[in-house]
Amino acid sequence: MTHQISREQGDINGTSLREEYTNSLDNETRYWLKEDATYFLHQALSTPVMNVLSKTAGASIYDLQGNQYIDLHGNGVHNAGFSNPAVISAVIEQLQKQLAFTPRRYTNIPAIQLAKKLTEITPDGLSRVLFCPGGSEAIEMAIAIAKQVTGRWKTISYWDSYHGNGFQASTVGGEEHFSNGQGPMMPGAFHVEFPNYYRNPWGLTDEQAIDDAYLRQITTIIKRHPDVAAIVAEPISSTPVVPSTYYWSEVRRICDAHGIFLVFDEIIEGFGRTGKWFACEHYVTPDVLVLGKSLGGGLLPLAGIVTWEKYNVLQHRSVGHFTHEKNPLCCTAGLATINYIEQNNLVRQAAMLGQYLMDELEVLKHKHALVGNIAGRGMHIGVDLVTDRTTKERAVAQAEQVMYTCMKQGVALKVIEGNILTLRPSLVITKDECDKVVSAIDKGLQSVRS
Repeated sequence: MTHQISREQGDINGTSLREEYTNSLDNETRYWLKEDATYFLHQALSTPVMNVLSKTAGASIYDLQGNQYIDLHGNGVHNAGFSNPAVISAVIEQLQKQLAFTPRRYTNIPAIQLAKKLTEITPDGLSRVLFCPGGSEAIEMAIAIAKQVTGRWKTISYWDSYHGNGFQASTVGGEEHFSNGQGPMMPGAFHVEFPNYYRNPWGLTDEQAIDDAYLRQITTIIKRHPDVAAIVAEPISSTPVVPSTYYWSEVRRICDAHGIFLVFDEIIEGFGRTGKWFACEHYVTPDVLVLGKSLGGGLLPLAGIVTWEKYNVLQHRSVGHFTHEKNPLCCTAGLATINYIEQNNLVRQAAMLGQYLMDELEVLKHKHALVGNIAGRGMHIGVDLVTDRTTKERAVAQAEQVMYTCMKQGVALKVIEGNILTLRPSLVITKDECDKVVSAIDKGLQSVRS
């Protein structure tokens, strides 16, 4: 039986180019790839794997042969850089204090300090925190609070979005890949289209007209289902698609008018990636801000939510009842990560170098007809490859070829939706490394013609 594998979340591991790349690797690496494939359950997007790493440091990853690759993916954990010395030092010190775990019903100073720090750097008004091991669980907590506080049970979220693999998280996520075959998912989960100006289905060119057409999908659902508890979204999509200020202002207005929670998932976009501490700062303040990935500094798994004081009303419930809810080791890593980003002005650097990257990629757009559109904010950029700029047909095979050509140039990127090169480097990346990224993509685009 042949299964169609979704490319929505990334490049897949069963193509001829992947096989060709794997076969080009050295014997030691291929031995370990075979061992990995022998013992891990196979998954469409991750196993068998692409390569074997020996080290991750700064903005780069290294394979067993010592080859260095500037990593433009990093699973979103590497905002402060892989193996950040300041974060490692803080974690080692915490281990030496013999406080690496705190049983539930107790607290610890690192957990309190991290919670306090988050209330200081998130938008004004967000003052209550809960931690958990991963982003999926954080999404679950956010939706649970919305349902408990409002007394409602339905949600609106976006097609083609990803919010994790928990049962409710994969339900509000808009990708068939993570829900099909699971049987009935969470009831009451409605989906709408994320505003996409380059690929809007109506062929409109006026930005507000496009926004209004997308917003109508939300208002239509609410009109027929007044018991919606929350709208769940990434403020800027992982593709990325960057909505207008008007769009999110209108969604905020709609939520306020109907008593609906606005939940922003910034598991990827948070901690400086978009050139501000949090992507919502480009727009509006949500009712719940969901954080993860880089919160653990690339060392330890840590996620959480930040919300308003007025929602601290569920003392009769437990919405974040996790074994590692206040893990002092994870919280130490989180606090050290935030301090490093702050002390080294990485948010400002993300804005400046991100704009530099965007400008250089625009040059490539004029040079290569394969580049249809470039979108992004800060160090969160997508290059949409097309076979025809008029029809905007997705250049799927060409995007994969560009990706593997970039690998040979020492640049590792990810392809989303089959044709969009996603660039999410560490915020410690340098201008010289940005130039290397652009050069690698340029050569990759040239390779498609040859």
